[in-house]
Amino acid sequence: MTFTTSLKEEISKNDFSLVEARYEIEAFIKATGKVKNEIVITLENASVARRIYKDIKMVFGISASIVVRIQKRFRVKQIYILTIKDKVDFIKHSIDIDNMDVKLESEEEKIAFLQGAFLAIGNISNPQTSGYHLEFICNNLDFAQTIQKLLVSFNLNAKIVERGYKSVVYLKSSENISDLLKLFKATGSMFFFEDIRIYRDHKNMVNRLNNCEISNQTKSIQTGLKQIEDIKYLKEHDLIDVLDEKGKIVVEAREKYPESSLTELAEIITLEYNYRIGKSGVNHHFIKITNLVKRHRSNNENQS
Repeated sequence: MTFTTSLKEEISKNDFSLVEARYEIEAFIKATGKVKNEIVITLENASVARRIYKDIKMVFGISASIVVRIQKRFRVKQIYILTIKDKVDFIKHSIDIDNMDVKLESEEEKIAFLQGAFLAIGNISNPQTSGYHLEFICNNLDFAQTIQKLLVSFNLNAKIVERGYKSVVYLKSSENISDLLKLFKATGSMFFFEDIRIYRDHKNMVNRLNNCEISNQTKSIQTGLKQIEDIKYLKEHDLIDVLDEKGKIVVEAREKYPESSLTELAEIITLEYNYRIGKSGVNHHFIKITNLVKRHRSNNENQS
């Protein structure tokens, strides 16, 4: 079962009021309904089919006929076809079928409309296997703009993209998706989503720390090798005695511990040589050594 399927099943099994049913069925019909002399709604999820059937009965006081068909294209699955033949004109007028710019006042109405739209045309990626993505695949731009406007009214950063002949409203922020699941009262799905999000965030943080540590280790090794080269140059040109006693201690420690960081080297010198020094002190000595090497090389080049 996909995460989309389990989420829609959870939403479908929640209790709902007459107001929720009213705007849920309006969104569903406007999103996917085929309306002529009768209203035909095609669904692939049994729980959603039961929910929409109950919505129709509660709001309009009629029972839709249900036909179950087996579709064998690509994979075998059941298709549920709900057909409304009674009160069609009344329903079309009641929901203003051709008007996609719906005017909703209360939060309950807005959430119900979004919920109905999601049950009809919504998808959400599985947070375990891919990035965070929730979308409404709309047949026209007007309906997509309505969905976007409703999402934005809840401070959800919804965007629209054209995909072929469809207009897709989507959320990419994990916080936004979690907030929408909360609005839908899909507690189980929300907790599952949050658990995965926390795990992934923690894993990403650990990876970043590891990468940072590796980077720091690489820099420490490169710094140590450069300092060893400078020390080697001093020895080859009999310049070690130019250094004071503390400088000679730092040189000796670096030769013994070529891969240690400046912080580690400072601790080693403090413990082994009884010379209390910090990272900045060690660095200061190596700056003096580097400058000494540069001056000597420059003088040799000028003389030649």
